[in-house]
Formats: sequence, C-alpha cells, structure tokens
Amino acid sequence: MAKTYWVYILTNRSGTLYVGMTNDLERRVAEHRANAVPEAFTARYAIDRLVYAESYPTPGEAIRREKQLKAWRRSKKVALINETNPSWQDLSEM
Repeated sequence: MAKTYWVYILTNRSGTLYVGMTNDLERRVAEHRANAVPEAFTARYAIDRLVYAESYPTPGEAIRREKQLKAWRRSKKVALINETNPSWQDLSEM
C-alpha cells in the first residue's frame, strides 16, 4: 500500500497560521491538540484547528510544497485556505 504525505495548515482562534508536513495527518493533528511538544510554536499559541491539507505520493514532493507554503506571505496562505474552506471549518472534525 502506498503511503500518503500531507502538507497542512493549522490555525487558532486568533488566526495565527502554522504550516506542517506529515505522513499521518490524523495522528499529527492529535499531537498538536495534545501539545505533545509543550515548548513548540503550536502549543505556545494553542494552534489546533486543521483548515487546509494537500496530499502527495512522495515525501520529497510534500517537503517541497511545505517549504513553498512557508515562504508565502500570510495573505497568500489565507487566499489558499479561502479557496477550499471559506468558513475555516476544522477539517479534522468532518
């Protein structure tokens, strides 16, 4: 069975954005919610809502996309989220 690699964007109530990459999106979101790394950016700012995700067949493709998104300005990331999730609903709860 082929693995899937994910690039994702999380947010919090105030709209702070976090871009990440994983091979297990469900587990990774759960780790963010549980503050698995207490000193991490996502724990410090209570970033726990999945608002965007893309899948890739190889880790290299996912890493390249993650780096691309991280380099984008906030406005461009917001526009990307708005294209597919205009209400910024938590996708992990769907």
